[in-house]
Amino acid sequence: MKLAILSRNTRLYSTRRLVEAARRRGHTVRVLDPLRCYLRIASDGFSMHYKGRPIADFDAVIPRIGASVTRYGNAVLHQFELMGVYTPNPSAAIARARDKLRSHQILAAQGIGLPVTVFGDNPDDTQDLLSMLGPPPHIIKLNEGAQGAGVMLTEKPSASRSVIEALRGLYATFLVQEFIGEAEGCDLRCFVVGDRVVCAMRREAPVGDFRSNLHRGGTGSPAEASTEEQAAAVRAAQALGLGVAGVDLIRSARGPLVLEVNASPGLEGIEGATGLDVAGLIVEHVVAEAGRAPQRPRRVRGRARNARLPRV
Repeated sequence: MKLAILSRNTRLYSTRRLVEAARRRGHTVRVLDPLRCYLRIASDGFSMHYKGRPIADFDAVIPRIGASVTRYGNAVLHQFELMGVYTPNPSAAIARARDKLRSHQILAAQGIGLPVTVFGDNPDDTQDLLSMLGPPPHIIKLNEGAQGAGVMLTEKPSASRSVIEALRGLYATFLVQEFIGEAEGCDLRCFVVGDRVVCAMRREAPVGDFRSNLHRGGTGSPAEASTEEQAAAVRAAQALGLGVAGVDLIRSARGPLVLEVNASPGLEGIEGATGLDVAGLIVEHVVAEAGRAPQRPRRVRGRARNARLPRV
């Protein structure tokens, strides 16, 4: 099978591991920098070029789109979809996952446990907004932050108001959440591939910090996710439309609570902690699903008049 990986850097651990896993299983694989892909969009069909040459005949594309290039990367990924190429994480699903506010609304509507979250815009409403949440500590998050960046802990009402005022002064979009003290600075990364959790990792914040992200100095160790935690992780990924996801949970007195669903989860931490070939599991899932996907028209220009268009 011919696979494409959308990634800006072939030397990144996750990209390199996916390439290795695909080639070990006999597949042809090519890494494409999404910023070097350019698109032709017309009523007679869709086409794409990469560094001066047409892109065609890929069976599946695995997106590894960084947060800083979400908009352009998603446009490229959607073009692949319109050209009939299978992807485990569609562009619309990635957009939902990257928008914390929207993803929380979707997950809450499905009855999936979350920390209580509030969102507002007008400075005149700050006091009442915080009263809807409850007393501090509070967690304040930038809506499109990643890897623990833009996440702040405030321990007094005055501190919460000050941070909110500062963020509004910067025209930033942010959420305010309850702080789950019983988690004690730990969370659980559940790695979802298809309809199951293939492995899990306990992440612990470094001394003096509350963020357990490995990029913020947190440490990871293998963990066993309970049946309830696995079910919550799979439901969260499926609610957003993701076939491959890193779902971050915290263990609370009222059960597992979803913190975030990552549409481009890193492999280095989870493979290092668990010793599992997670890249191989992803490739096997993508190949199996691409083989089962309905055959879509490969003609990207001059499409036959009665050909069925792929869903958008």
